[in-house]
Amino acid sequence: MLRRTFLAATAVLGVSLATLGGAAAVEIKHAMGVTDVPDNPQRVVVLTNEGTEALLAVGITPVGAVRSWLGDPWYKHIAEAMKDVTPVGEESAVNLEAIAALEPDLIIGNKTRQEKIYDQLSAIAPTVMAERLRGDWKINMELYTAAAGKGAEGKAALEAFSAREKALSDALGDKKNEEISLVRFMSGLTRIYYNDTFPGLILNEIGFKRPAIQDKAEFADDVTKERIPEMEGDRLFYFVYETGDGAADKQASEWLSEPLWQNLNVVKAGKAYAVDDAIWNTAGGYIAANLLLDDIARAFDVTLAK
Repeated sequence: MLRRTFLAATAVLGVSLATLGGAAAVEIKHAMGVTDVPDNPQRVVVLTNEGTEALLAVGITPVGAVRSWLGDPWYKHIAEAMKDVTPVGEESAVNLEAIAALEPDLIIGNKTRQEKIYDQLSAIAPTVMAERLRGDWKINMELYTAAAGKGAEGKAALEAFSAREKALSDALGDKKNEEISLVRFMSGLTRIYYNDTFPGLILNEIGFKRPAIQDKAEFADDVTKERIPEMEGDRLFYFVYETGDGAADKQASEWLSEPLWQNLNVVKAGKAYAVDDAIWNTAGGYIAANLLLDDIARAFDVTLAK
């Protein structure tokens, strides 16, 4: 049997040719085990936002996908590409009937979100799941694109992104010595984001420093207003998860008017930037990552090729 393998971060995900219903298939090792998937799947359903972007990046339009966390039903930056795609619930509440009705030949998901319904999904179609989310979008993209028969294209896309990161890093030069603070506002909740996050990973790869108190190999911390001084940095990027009821915007407005916020040196210097939550956090995939690089280039007034 012809065998081929690919490497995703520190985990080797085995891939081998097999048969599936008499047709060529690929054996994929993933977070939930080993699954035979069609060698050239034509009807793919994807159950994470970052997975949707991974597929779009290699030219695959899924037949079904979970709704974007923001948008109706898709983020603005992918809405045109997704106009003919059927929503199948949300990441944490997928609609099994809607998925089955699409008659997929491959389902792509994530253990963090859908572990409990893996068997039900597998009864509908071969299902492949990545281990976790947060800062793992590149690892996951390698798995997703390989399962969808576009492993080479996935690697090429990731290499192109790394090249853009390097170009941005080179253009920034000594500006990378600046410490970057990350803050998110939600309904009744404010968080400082650390390194094990989508933006934290990218900032680290570019070569930026983080404020010492934020330089942690962790996800995030829910904070009270008394901890606003921990948000200090040379530059601060903040994003608001506003779902439409105004609660997150209200939270942000209250915090941004606090004397402790107003007294931050980064705020007084005019270097606190409001950025799109979809791009900096919730989308969490390849397309958003490239748009995040564009935001950084604009904030630092450097040129970055598309």
